[in-house]
Amino acid sequence: MIDLDKVRADTPAAASGVFLDSAGSSLPPRQVLDEVVGHLRREAEIGGYLAARERAEDLEAGYGVFAELLGAEPDEIAFTDSATRSWLAAFDAVPLGRGDRVLITEVEYAGNAVPILHRAREVGASVEVVPSDAAGQVDVAALRELLDERVRLVSLVHVPTNSGLVNPVREVVDAAHEAGALVLLDACQSMGQLPVRADELGADLISGTGRKWLRGPRGTGVLVVRRSAAHRLRPRLVDLHSGSWVGPNEIELREDARVFELWETSIADRLGLIAAARYALELGVAAIAAEVADRARRLREGLSALPGVTVRDIGERQSGIVTFTVDGLPADLVRDRLAAEGVTVTSTYASSAVLDMARRGLDEVVRASPHYFIEPAQVERAVEVVSRCGR
Repeated sequence: MIDLDKVRADTPAAASGVFLDSAGSSLPPRQVLDEVVGHLRREAEIGGYLAARERAEDLEAGYGVFAELLGAEPDEIAFTDSATRSWLAAFDAVPLGRGDRVLITEVEYAGNAVPILHRAREVGASVEVVPSDAAGQVDVAALRELLDERVRLVSLVHVPTNSGLVNPVREVVDAAHEAGALVLLDACQSMGQLPVRADELGADLISGTGRKWLRGPRGTGVLVVRRSAAHRLRPRLVDLHSGSWVGPNEIELREDARVFELWETSIADRLGLIAAARYALELGVAAIAAEVADRARRLREGLSALPGVTVRDIGERQSGIVTFTVDGLPADLVRDRLAAEGVTVTSTYASSAVLDMARRGLDEVVRASPHYFIEPAQVERAVEVVSRCGR
């Protein structure tokens, strides 16, 4: 069980309102803030290069910290400047040519769909959609029907941006591997609120961010590249960190996941990201998941009881993302009315998840995402404020 008083003391801003936007950019604990600000100050005192050398051991230890968090080996971890960069680096490294196939699901995120469709059009590959089942999650039986030897990649979103759904990753991975396809798991909305372990989920590539549920700084990301899949990848964006120039016309690329890293990075943000991972490990990922599930359940139940409010979440298993609509009110207006009373939520639009939103006839939803540092009484407060939105 998480000590709520302690984690709220570690999060000073938690006392200034009801923060329900950890699916957007969460509130960092002071341990993360201290690392980031402290290192920036040190850079101002002695310069960035020397300041980085002082923290070389801590930076190297970060690979082990994330390996522990994500059920991987240290040489399977790469750090980037965002989940987008992690996902793109992985996707671009998957060999793809004319006649090849890429499978996506109906809850695919626009940030993934755009590069998938762009590259497929360039190389002559096809992109096909795996339908959802009655509960809204990926239909694994339908996936098996679509798989064949021409499928190079299955792109799977663990938790969509626009609903509380949690997709059945292991079942998808097993089916894809039987057909020889790679699986790229977008864990942007699951990493930090749910157990995301490569050794249990089995995905070949896993991308994630620091700024959401992990409570790290913006401008940070992580990529897991399993050893078993590394030999099948062809990294495209490389520099002198990714490899070495060993002769006039010869280079040697790294053989571990760090081939996907670039030399330039924010050391302060990297240290903050590592601090966020340590913080999550100290609390325990299972304990975090239980507390997030509790707050989300309370919020769904409270909102469901309100006249004129419809909870829009789907899936047999649900996450800490709670989406809803208020009859007759645009999502942005609901967001702004809540903000005026100290409740922070966000809006999500059809453009972010075109297929799923169209399938369900939705243009937009209000998205709330309570983390473990939210008190149950604050959930009740949020429900009470929503109840007055339409008055």
